[in-house]
Amino acid sequence: MSCPICGEDTLQAFRPFCSKRCADIDLAKWLNGSYSVPSQREEDAESVQEPPESQPLRRH
Repeated sequence: MSCPICGEDTLQAFRPFCSKRCADIDLAKWLNGSYSVPSQREEDAESVQEPPESQPLRRH
């Protein structure tokens, strides 16, 4: 089995990764939203296109 991040052979201690570094890279991708599944629901598409009216826009 190869590591899904770098392609090296995996080690039992870090499976399915080859090292703690690759495991941490994968975790970071999950936490920052890099891994996502697009929604097919119409209400989700509408919420992305229009800002919510209940929250006023704030300038930075």
